Amino acid sequence: MAGVAGPATGSGAAGGDGDDSLYPIAVLIDELRNEDVQLRLNSIKKLSTIALALGVERTRTELLPFLTDTIYDEDEVLLALAEQLGNFTGLVGGPDFAHCLLPPLESLATVEETVVRDKAVESLRQISQEHTPVALEAHFVPLVKRLASGDWFTSRTSACGLFSVCYPRASIAVKGEIRQYFRSLCSDDTPMVRRAAASKLGEFAKVLELDSVKSEIVPLFTNLASDEQDSVRLLAVEACVSIAQLLSQDDIEALVMPTLRQAAEDKSWRVRYMVADKFSELQKAVGPKITLNDLIPAFQNLLKDCEAEVRAAAAHKVKELCENLPMEGRETMIMNQILPYIKELVSDTNQHVKSALASVIMGLSTILGKENTIEHLLPLFLAQLKDECPEVRLNIISNLDCVNEVIGIRQLSQSLLPAIVELAEDAKWRVRLAIIEYMPLLAGQLGVEFFDEKLNSLCMAWLVDHVYAIREAATNNLMKLVQKFGTEWAQNTIVPKVLVMANDPNYLHRMTTLFCINALSEACGQEITTKQMLPIVLKMAGDQVANVRFNVAKSLQKIGPILDTDALQEEVKPVLQKLGQDEDMDVKYFAQEAISAVAQRLRKLDFPVKDSEEPSAPGADKNHFLRPRGPGEDTGKEGAAVRDSQAPR
Repeated sequence: MAGVAGPATGSGAAGGDGDDSLYPIAVLIDELRNEDVQLRLNSIKKLSTIALALGVERTRTELLPFLTDTIYDEDEVLLALAEQLGNFTGLVGGPDFAHCLLPPLESLATVEETVVRDKAVESLRQISQEHTPVALEAHFVPLVKRLASGDWFTSRTSACGLFSVCYPRASIAVKGEIRQYFRSLCSDDTPMVRRAAASKLGEFAKVLELDSVKSEIVPLFTNLASDEQDSVRLLAVEACVSIAQLLSQDDIEALVMPTLRQAAEDKSWRVRYMVADKFSELQKAVGPKITLNDLIPAFQNLLKDCEAEVRAAAAHKVKELCENLPMEGRETMIMNQILPYIKELVSDTNQHVKSALASVIMGLSTILGKENTIEHLLPLFLAQLKDECPEVRLNIISNLDCVNEVIGIRQLSQSLLPAIVELAEDAKWRVRLAIIEYMPLLAGQLGVEFFDEKLNSLCMAWLVDHVYAIREAATNNLMKLVQKFGTEWAQNTIVPKVLVMANDPNYLHRMTTLFCINALSEACGQEITTKQMLPIVLKMAGDQVANVRFNVAKSLQKIGPILDTDALQEEVKPVLQKLGQDEDMDVKYFAQEAISAVAQRLRKLDFPVKDSEEPSAPGADKNHFLRPRGPGEDTGKEGAAVRDSQAPR
């Protein structure tokens, strides 16, 4: 296909006929033969345009045969082609001619690349719905048979996905043939084919008659669940859900459960993992009686499996399992048969298992009620809050609202809050950082009154932490809290405490005040910013430390869009002009940047700006590099990286 760009059939032909309207189409067809893969891909994506221009008859007689004959191409081109053909029915003349699309898609369904085959099967399934029953038997079913009996495993794997779409509308005789072909693929010599058949077994079972499910599908399921390849056996577990949904309780007990019990104890951890992963679906499919007799013991074994991946998958399903148990006797069953195994997982050696459990265990409190939660679950929550793995702790914190609903805020504060406070003051800064990031969520769960009483002081303490990353996170935390609790709360509770830090002897803490003002100004609005924050920023312009002064300039630039013209003109601009004459090059540079931004802001507000007010101070070159600081000084970029780098990590 590549390298055969034919001008005679392309632009030249169009031009020779004098039909300029076909010229773009000729170019697209030429691109289908171009050596450049990207050009061919672009042309394939515009295939519908070509087909519209050619008309339905020429599309059927010329374009589709051309595509069928030139199927050998790069995988990405073939993938695009397979996708386009699925929407081509209207372009070949409607449902009566849908069978014309089958040859190129049949070729695509046999290629080596899996994603291309899958897309071709998806398009074939789509087109099958547009066939009449007669056309289905005349054209589509023979295609499925050819694929199912192909020499290469690629065609046989593709066939597995097509049985379920053609079976419901086939005649009785053809249905028997279709089932026979599917049976042969389930016992194919190639593991890839058996795997494809196992993955479609449940889907095929849903369209079969009940007698056929019992007599043919169940034996196939049993054989696939005993396959020598674990990749086949684990897919049979997935099919088990669909099959069980079709059968009565007695039939499930007799036909399905022996195989399912075997899968739950399979020698391959991947099969056991699949049983754990599909446990909720299996539980719903087999019903409450079989769940109590068979699935609960199996679940207990999965929770104490020797492989961590299996334990983690089972731990993820603990809450769903408990929710799906029958209401009568549910609490007793959980306390006696599930909780003892959960207690062991809390101290599991694998962090993924503990994390999986922590993400769902809080949900048990709503099922077990207040007394059981306080007596049995709270000790587990406390243990997980003190776990060395951050993910475990954060999974508990993020689900505190479940427990709050059951036991109430006071009980929660007496039991879990001390552990959270302990983490918030942890010696490792990354632990403190993790808690800060969850503080807005925690605040929303606990409410403003409780937050002010128990956690507000922590949030303020983080602003003067010796690690810059903590101070930065604490600043962002304040902004999120204001968004959650409102500006009135900020004005009364947060802003006064932040502004007091402007007089702190430590220049890093004074700079944190500026960072907080930057973050809070937008959330608090113009009035609070102008009346309470702006005076403090302007006062700090006279600070002895250059880092503070140039951060004042940056802050004034940041809050400028929030201020009104009077404040900008009468208060901000004089201070910036003074900073623009500062002896420190960096202060001068950032002051000129801010002056430029303020002038632009005033212009937008139609406020007259004198030419002399434009940035023109000597030495304020926008392309200059910040000079290196002396020993003990800070770079000032976002505040105090040098000093913080010496702090314990």
